[in-house]
Amino acid sequence: MSDSKIDILLLGSGGREHALLTKLAESPRAGKMWVAPGNGGMDATAEVADLDPESPEGVAAWAAGHGIGLVVIGPEAPLVAGVADAVRAAGIPTFGPNGKAAQMEGSKKFAKEVMERAGVPTAAYRSFTDEESCAAYVREVGGPIVVKADGLAAGKGVIVAKTTEEALEGVHECFSGAFGQAGATVVVEEMMEGPECSLLALTDGKTLVPLATSQDHKRALDGDLGPNTGGMGVYSPVPMVTPDELAQMIDVEKRVVAELAAEGITYSGCLYGGFMLTKDGPKVLEFNARFGDPETQVVLPRMKGDLVEAFLACDNGTLSEDQVAWDDDWAVSVVLTSAGYPGKYEKGKAITGIDRAEQLEGVTVYHAGTKVDESGQLVTNGGRVLDVTAVAPTFEAARAQAYAAVELIDFEGKTFRTDIGMRAIKGREA
Repeated sequence: MSDSKIDILLLGSGGREHALLTKLAESPRAGKMWVAPGNGGMDATAEVADLDPESPEGVAAWAAGHGIGLVVIGPEAPLVAGVADAVRAAGIPTFGPNGKAAQMEGSKKFAKEVMERAGVPTAAYRSFTDEESCAAYVREVGGPIVVKADGLAAGKGVIVAKTTEEALEGVHECFSGAFGQAGATVVVEEMMEGPECSLLALTDGKTLVPLATSQDHKRALDGDLGPNTGGMGVYSPVPMVTPDELAQMIDVEKRVVAELAAEGITYSGCLYGGFMLTKDGPKVLEFNARFGDPETQVVLPRMKGDLVEAFLACDNGTLSEDQVAWDDDWAVSVVLTSAGYPGKYEKGKAITGIDRAEQLEGVTVYHAGTKVDESGQLVTNGGRVLDVTAVAPTFEAARAQAYAAVELIDFEGKTFRTDIGMRAIKGREA
């Protein structure tokens, strides 16, 4: 194992990428850090690279020209575009699956077919390419039912319909072009019941190393009301998950990686399984081909291990379980959003108080939708603005510290949920 420093290029601009950057920078192997496009909090650690993160040739050429020793791909769009393929073809180590493997997120139909062949428990489904037959099927089975745009829709292409009418509206929304090409194929699934759990795992295509469990809060408002969002808060670990359920989830992810390998597709990177803990055991809601956002912001702070070494091992096929360990601490992260999110919102609101918040023990504030304006002021630049994360020896302490930090941060229109993590206290019945 070499101990020489390598320069690293990280693609992405969200809270997930700020958490990845923070953990990567802790490694003794980390040399100069670059980000593209980055955000208002990442430029303290990294320099901004002038490139299009979704251009395979552009990223590969830039990385080769700057002597980059590791490219880390944060979001899904560059993965599905084949950026990892181009960078690897240039001989540069890359963290993130190739374009074929990334179809586990890029196409819900592809993922369902892989799960079927691997014998993985998931919701029954049908896929459609025209509105008429899709609508006829929805009328036949009736609500409650789930309607999903097949392709990437930035977390917005899933309609959880309680009634047949809501489902038919969702079908029309997909086929009417609301989600662009993502809605050209539509997947209709049975509605499953139970609490959700995310399980991220590192894999080199042969070995799979599970990371800690986490639970996201998708709805915009307290009490899990309001529209779906990219995530309003998260905690780790998830106490309601039994050892048997965890073993089943890990087995599912191993089977998927093995099935892809049997089909000639090496899955190297992060495999993110979204599970529903049903009365019949864990079932897959969906797979993502990258670290979760905001799950990363509570999983990585609890992880012990060298992330640079682990990512290189995923790329070169030498991943082992001893590269990752966990402390016993709890982590809770509360997302601060712009007023109006996930609908229309304003940008450019001055942000204050982050320094004070980070003086609290165990608190880290990860930037998401932020930028530094022309006058040098940190301002809002997105719907999800900041992830306020606290790590502490008990769940209650972590939650209290996260909300204490939230109170110290201010910007016009600051919005957040006040009940992040209450499920951990109330358990399954919540």
